Amino acid sequence: MEKNKKNFLVYSIYALTIIFIFGFLLWLGHFSAFQDFINKIENSSYDLRQNIILNHKKPSGNIVILALDDESYEYVMDNYGSWPVSRKIWARITNALEEVNTQYIVFDLLFIKPNLSDIESDLAFVQSINNKDNIFLSMNFDNYSEEVRTPRVFDKRFKLQVKKGSISDNNYVTFSNSRPVMEELEQVSKNIGVVNVSRDEDGTIRNVTPIFKYRREYYPNLSLGLALRILDCDNISIKKNNIIIDKKHKIPLDKTNRAIINWYGKRGTYSHIPLWKVLKAIDNNDSMFLKNNFEGRIVYIGTTATSLADIKTTPVEPHLSGVELHCNFLNNILDNNFIKKPPLKIDFLISIILSFIIGYFVLRTDSVLKTFIILFITLISYAIVSIYSLLFFKLWLAVVFPYITMISTFILVYCEKYLLKVKDYEQTYKLAVTDGLTGLYNHRYFQEQMIVNVNNYLRYKTPFSLILIDIDFFKKFNDKYGHQSGDYVLQKTAQILKKNSRALDVVCRYGGEEMAIILTNTNKKDAISAANKICEAVRNEQYNLLDEKVNVTISVGVAAVKEDGLSAQDLIEYCDKCLYKAKEQGRNRVEFEL
Repeated sequence: MEKNKKNFLVYSIYALTIIFIFGFLLWLGHFSAFQDFINKIENSSYDLRQNIILNHKKPSGNIVILALDDESYEYVMDNYGSWPVSRKIWARITNALEEVNTQYIVFDLLFIKPNLSDIESDLAFVQSINNKDNIFLSMNFDNYSEEVRTPRVFDKRFKLQVKKGSISDNNYVTFSNSRPVMEELEQVSKNIGVVNVSRDEDGTIRNVTPIFKYRREYYPNLSLGLALRILDCDNISIKKNNIIIDKKHKIPLDKTNRAIINWYGKRGTYSHIPLWKVLKAIDNNDSMFLKNNFEGRIVYIGTTATSLADIKTTPVEPHLSGVELHCNFLNNILDNNFIKKPPLKIDFLISIILSFIIGYFVLRTDSVLKTFIILFITLISYAIVSIYSLLFFKLWLAVVFPYITMISTFILVYCEKYLLKVKDYEQTYKLAVTDGLTGLYNHRYFQEQMIVNVNNYLRYKTPFSLILIDIDFFKKFNDKYGHQSGDYVLQKTAQILKKNSRALDVVCRYGGEEMAIILTNTNKKDAISAANKICEAVRNEQYNLLDEKVNVTISVGVAAVKEDGLSAQDLIEYCDKCLYKAKEQGRNRVEFEL
């Protein structure tokens, strides 16, 4: 029964500890600095996991990038002598790609203003796009003042048709102004998408905004618009933080209404065909080169040159071009491969379960090494689970919060366990050295302390004295009043001895009705005075035995180190003889000389 009570107490303290940890962490969660700290580490852990699983994902071989890389930039400058690239070049490229039956042509480039010095090139480009159903152009949204730029009102054919549901406004989704394509292109184009990107606080892009709100209307991300065309879908629905495209394709949204990208690889994951090679192939009528690289494929046209500043930091690559970001997004949509974040309550539940597991094994395991091994294995196991969850289930399980709770639980429960062990040890030690009836130290402890005090005297010359006490006529109390009354006399006498002794004195039950006091740092003269005081205190106390008030007396022997002996045995023998002499001399007295 006592063991059950103890276990209940231990596990109650353990449960309260975990509750305290979670309460404290939730309280810290109200501070933005703590939230930023947790998010920063959590994002870094996600980046690491993305890199670990990178080789287990297969990007689409149907997506090709026609790249304006550093070599192409130099080639254009040397051969065409101007920047930006003349739109006649883009017209030639568009027509050449159309001739080899490219499936889709997607410009991750902004054609905003007409080139007044080269209107002919602009018209050529407009003509190459005119009424082409498979060509996509890009625009930006922003929040510039209307005094700086008048917001464009777009034709309904560029708007996204949302059949059901809506998305709440926030800085990632809602904009009041735009940087549209030039009006001539807008008039002949059927497909225009938004290419805004947003970074997390550490400057890394982990999310993409699929749907934008502009003047209370919805507009698609460039790659979402392309995906809808590929999947032959005219509208979407928004339900429970998901963009529903069709029965097989949906885009889960996080709390910011953005999609978390599942990265397919580092820079160069998708086939890169340099712009300069394409221009040479066109000049040389090398249709075979164009066919081999572009026929039936989705071609993104964008800059990868570092000098053109369209470089993004992502979890898998610190220098990824914007066009590769859009390729990843399209690939995610077509493969239905986005990362999902479970609700906060799931992370909270996981943390609670792991904390209880850690705490339970810490309490149940006696070995310190084993408890650390268990903690280490649990931490590693959860890290592996989080990696496999990301790979196979596309779930971003929180790592930092569970780790903090597990380690905190381990430390606090281990400290509690240590304190309980210390308390148990103290209790056990107390039981080992204490007499159960009187509460005084027992004979074994008395012998140990005698040796300690003798050694202290021999080494440091620290004096001490010994008092031996015997209750006079103790047997008559047992015979006349019963053994319970005899026990009461022993207990009462013990209380008087403790009350009239100093805290540093060692009061013991020597055996039977005999008791002893070791007076540390006390000479014989002071010991005699203390013995007389105790003798008088017992004599003046009235004991209640079976409703009868009785006086009790004691006989006392006193001995001091050096004067009466230099060993524990000698001092005990001398003191015992003095006690015997006190009894012979009539009891109720103190004797200190033989």
